[in-house]
Amino acid sequence: MNEGNLIDPRETKLAGSFIEQIIIDDLAAGKNDGRVHTRFPPEPNGYLHIGHAKAICLDFGMAQKYGGKRNLRFDDTNTVKAEAEYIDSIKEDIRWLGFDWEDREYYASDYFGKLYDFAVDLIKKGLAYVDDQPAAVISSQKGTPTQPGTESPFRGRSPEENLDLFERMNHGEFEEGSRVLRARIDMASPNMHMRDPIIYRIIKTAHHRTGESWKVYPMYDFAHGQCDYFEGITHSLCTLEFEVHRPLYDWLIDQLKTDDYRPRQIEFNRLNLTYTMMSKRKLLELVQEGLVSGWDDPRMPTLCGLRRRGYTPESIRKFVDLIGYTKVEAINDVSLLEHAVRDDLNLRAPRVFAVLNPLKVVITNYPEGKTENVELINNPEDESMGSRTIPFSRELYIEQEDFMENPPHKFFRLAPGKEVRLKGAYIIKCTGLEKDAAGNVTEVRCTYDPETRSGASLADRKVKATLHWVSAEHAIDAEVRLYDRLFNTEDPAGQKDEDYRSFLNPDSLEVLRGCKVEPSLATARPPDKFQFQRLGYFCVDNDSTTGNLVFNRTVGLKDTWAKLNK
Repeated sequence: MNEGNLIDPRETKLAGSFIEQIIIDDLAAGKNDGRVHTRFPPEPNGYLHIGHAKAICLDFGMAQKYGGKRNLRFDDTNTVKAEAEYIDSIKEDIRWLGFDWEDREYYASDYFGKLYDFAVDLIKKGLAYVDDQPAAVISSQKGTPTQPGTESPFRGRSPEENLDLFERMNHGEFEEGSRVLRARIDMASPNMHMRDPIIYRIIKTAHHRTGESWKVYPMYDFAHGQCDYFEGITHSLCTLEFEVHRPLYDWLIDQLKTDDYRPRQIEFNRLNLTYTMMSKRKLLELVQEGLVSGWDDPRMPTLCGLRRRGYTPESIRKFVDLIGYTKVEAINDVSLLEHAVRDDLNLRAPRVFAVLNPLKVVITNYPEGKTENVELINNPEDESMGSRTIPFSRELYIEQEDFMENPPHKFFRLAPGKEVRLKGAYIIKCTGLEKDAAGNVTEVRCTYDPETRSGASLADRKVKATLHWVSAEHAIDAEVRLYDRLFNTEDPAGQKDEDYRSFLNPDSLEVLRGCKVEPSLATARPPDKFQFQRLGYFCVDNDSTTGNLVFNRTVGLKDTWAKLNK
């Protein structure tokens, strides 16, 4: 699969990356007093997704590895979008991933006073001015990458006039959009971001933390570098789209700094996944339009969605390590993420029996009313997990797909006259069946060989198939939700001429009711995880109650999607 910029899992390299080398070199050179201090600066306008996990692992991981500090700082400069709900979810997700910011929780709004004072200082130095032009006009005057911009007619205002207007903007005298504060840099710069960028705008919506205290708010480009400086950040790690913003970041730091200390911005590639949409705006649309059940829908790429689906923090961190950090934008194959969780759950998930589409089997020569216990290993990968016993009885359930009345050649499972082994128990042979009026098989009749159980004389007798099962008398009813990829095209975000909604996978969720699971699962609670033998990895959903177990499929035992979509 190496089409375009798609990354093949076989070609991935472990993280370490150029960023780590920069940190090592900076420490060796004694920069910033030999400190490592990073920050993760999410905007609280949505829930974190798998792409943010890459940034979190880098920001927190590098600081941890080199004995540094890491801050959590909410970029709440946009008062229209910031919500307390998102702040709480972001903190929960970071902790779930295994990271902690200790007592260093900050907000851009903590620095509104300092940022305002810095803007005033720029005005006094003739490095900022108030522009009365509408945003569309300012944008049209920016020029092109090959043609210089046109200077605003308000660029020559005196510092005194600019200071008066800026103060009045903050007092609420002017309407939103009527005036902005711009940095006075260079309208002929080859970097468009240096052509007198807007650094403050008027917003009259109350802020979730500061209320009505401010009527002007800083732009992200103005705020985040200065916040880095105020907090003593040494390495400001961000994604590649901010690379062209770096000259502005450095210019503003130059105006602010008072000694040799300065933060360094370093950019890396975003995390993009096949069959996945990463846009916060579009994810919000999916939620608002009811196309998914919420931000934590197990089909969503959000961390709370992945958590609900059964992904482990260890598997996500492993995935991030596998894809690494580069300067090249690419699309990572989602099968690598699935491989990471499959490998992790293989080591930690106990094995259990569950029958999703039950077909009754009656063992006619097994004594009526008899029940015996069968011992099974919980996880062959981890002996410390021990074993369990489950009941075996005359009437059982197997998967419907494990029986065929008229099987094709090389069908080795149960069929008339054929034998199979019931895992951990006996070999059975099909002797008959029953059908309903529509011709559907409703019951299979078998005989068993009592000498084929473990420890008996014919325990080693070979048959070509081993099936999982549950005792009908002791089985617990459960609902099972089979989740699959939310989109049915590899790059839904790249289909510019079509609505991304048209690529939603209609088979992304199948709900099975009346499933039968072994009785040991009666005490299972969210977020317990299991391997349903022969079927895949599953976890207990938040919707589960004592009398109504609900399981979500995390991932199958094998990657079947690739085979189906060749």
